[in-house]
Amino acid sequence: MQYFIADTHFFHADLLGNNDFAPRLFPTIEAMDAAMIQAWNARVDDRDIVYHLGDIAMNPEHFPQPPEVLAILLQLHGRIVFIKGNHDYESLFKFLHRHDPGVNGLPKFTFHSVGTIIKDDHTQFIMTHYPLMMGIVKQTLNLHGHIHHNSVNIAENINVGVDAPERDLLVPHLPFGTPLTAAEVHKIYRLKAAVLAKER
Repeated sequence: MQYFIADTHFFHADLLGNNDFAPRLFPTIEAMDAAMIQAWNARVDDRDIVYHLGDIAMNPEHFPQPPEVLAILLQLHGRIVFIKGNHDYESLFKFLHRHDPGVNGLPKFTFHSVGTIIKDDHTQFIMTHYPLMMGIVKQTLNLHGHIHHNSVNIAENINVGVDAPERDLLVPHLPFGTPLTAAEVHKIYRLKAAVLAKER
């Protein structure tokens, strides 16, 4: 299966607590990181691919070094396709590439600097870190991160970040840090479109 997530921000202590930007209701970064790892692994196995749409790890006071980030990523099941976020950097990607342990004879990590496109159920998923303003589209969704607890006021823009408000549309709510399935992305699109139509 294929899954989608963004803005994990492992190690990012400044996000802890109930804030408007990126609320993360954990007492410590260790608790936050452990919750995300557990939620990821409860859903993903090593046959799966997770598209991570940027901002893997971040902490202004102690910028996580590549070996620390790798130690987290090695705990996560599946193969991971990274799309570079504004808090990711090429030297990290190069380090991960050099230390790739592989999964079932394939690379665990692959990388895109700007974005990538896949098709699911006759729909294009254009995956980027930053939201795109696509104009009028048909059977095309922009999966993105970057804006945390905010949402683009367009149904076709789906924020897949761990703290995205689009996740609140799903009932029951997913544990914090759970990668989304393609079916959940399609469901979020339908629900978001219905909400926006009522507001017009």
